[in-house]
This record gives sequence, structure tokens and C-alpha cells, in this order.
Amino acid sequence: MRLIFMGTPDFAKTCLAALIDAGHEVVCVYSQPPRKSGRGHKTRPSPVQAFAEEQGLMVRHPLSLKDPEAQAAFAALNADLAVVVAYGLLLPQAILEAPKRGCINVHASLLPRWRGAAPIQRAIEAGDDETGVGIMQMEAGLDTGPVILERRLAIGPEETGASLHDRLVDLGAQALVEALTLPAWQPTPQSETGVTYAHKLNKTEAKLDWRLPAALLARRIRAFNPVPGAYFTLGKDRIKVLAAEPLVLSGQPGAVLDDQLTVGCGEGALRLTELQPAGKAAMSTKAFLNGRALPVGTLLVGDEA
Repeated sequence: MRLIFMGTPDFAKTCLAALIDAGHEVVCVYSQPPRKSGRGHKTRPSPVQAFAEEQGLMVRHPLSLKDPEAQAAFAALNADLAVVVAYGLLLPQAILEAPKRGCINVHASLLPRWRGAAPIQRAIEAGDDETGVGIMQMEAGLDTGPVILERRLAIGPEETGASLHDRLVDLGAQALVEALTLPAWQPTPQSETGVTYAHKLNKTEAKLDWRLPAALLARRIRAFNPVPGAYFTLGKDRIKVLAAEPLVLSGQPGAVLDDQLTVGCGEGALRLTELQPAGKAAMSTKAFLNGRALPVGTLLVGDEA
């Protein structure tokens, strides 16, 4: 097919690579504009833009697709189909209708559960047993279109945001290529029941609120590993928590309960097992406590707002 590809992060890059390997003609790639990132705050292209330019593909990164000029340039590509994977902009109706077969989206959840921006992390945080990917025919609503093809995946008990992302990347690329080989699409409308929204990750929710149940905090720690990274503060020091185990214990929320860095929560307690102080490598709790004494009763609340 003659395709337009629209995507930004690594998840989308893998799908673009799979389309190229499958022999499709990618006439143009749309991605979010380069942004400043890293310690040096250098302007860097998105993973999709960098990969597309390596492949010699034309890349566009408009700030909006609402103006008539941008829409005319999109339509002039005369594509059979547009493939959208974590692009980052809502598509106006004129864009959705421009390709001959419209636009399809690779979405990392079992729709209608976890429509929206962060389906991978929200599935882990909620304690879901399974997730998957759906190839969806796009329409004006947010992830509301009918599903062309769906593939399921079990969520492991120790699954992190990173590990589930990597497994869904491969599954999504395979499902996308498979969908494009189908002789005809018979999309299934989404159910009107069971709709949930995977709201965008907020940095403020990454700070551990010890008043919450330990089981929820343990899932949130796994879901937010590596981004945005769950943490607590000691004074003004931010300590990331990479792994933790919920326990059936009780104690003051935020208080250290023993010499293994078990912390009281609103319900149960959380034993922190892997930590990363700011500017340092990840380490075991034992290694962390070798360099910093935290007596029983210490409150992990910090001074940070």
C-alpha cells in the first residue's frame, strides 16, 4: 500500500520499521516536532523522525493539522491509508477522510478499556490480568472507532511499564502488518459498556502517597517504572522506587517500620526492595541503607510540595 505514517515514540518506530520490512511504500512520515531533552536540554528529533530520516523518508512535523494548508498538503500525498501510532495530535475530520481507506490506529489496550494516552501504565496500575493491542479504524472520537483486529497478552505479576511496553511493541507491529494483509476489513464496533480512560501520566501522582493502600502503591511503582518514576523524598532528596512488595502489616503511613525499609501505608505496608537516589545508579535497599541510616519511626515525607 501507499501509506502515510504518523507517530512519535519508540513504540511507533517499531511499527514503522515493520511496515517498511513488509514492503509497503511510506510516502511521508508525520511526527511531533523536535523537543529539548536530556541533561544538556538539546533539541532532539523524536525516535520516529530520527529513524525515518535514516531510511531516507520525507518527514513533516506540523504543530497543528487544523489549517487548510496543512490539510491540503496531507491530501496531496494521495495515500491509500494513514497509519497512526502514538502520534500525539488529534486528527481533524478532513485528515481522517483524506486517504482512500481512511486512517487506522495501533492502540495498546483491549478497547474500549483504556482509551487515551497511557493505556500500558494504567492497565498495570489497575491490576488488570491481561491487555493487548487493537488495530482500530479511526473516527472523530478519542479511540472510539471499530476494531479491525485484536491480539491479547497476559500481564505478569512482576510486570513493569517498561517490560509490558516492550512486549506490546512487538505484538503491535505484528498485528499491524497482519491487518494490512487481510483481503477485506470487517471492523467490530466497540462495546458501549466497560469504557475506561487512561489519562495522561501526571508527575504529581508519581510521588508516593503513603495514605493509599500498599497494594495500589506497589502496582503504581511497577507501572511508573521507568517513566515517570515513582518516588519519595527525604528532606529535599528525591529517591526513586523501582520495586517494592506489599505486606500485611500496619503502621503509621509514611513511617519506617523495620530495618528492611518497610513503610506503613493507609492499608498494609510496603517493603521497598530497589531504589535509585538522584544522580546515582539503581541499588538494592541493603546497599541504600549502608550509606544512609533510617531508624524505625523515620517519616518519609520530605520537604517537597
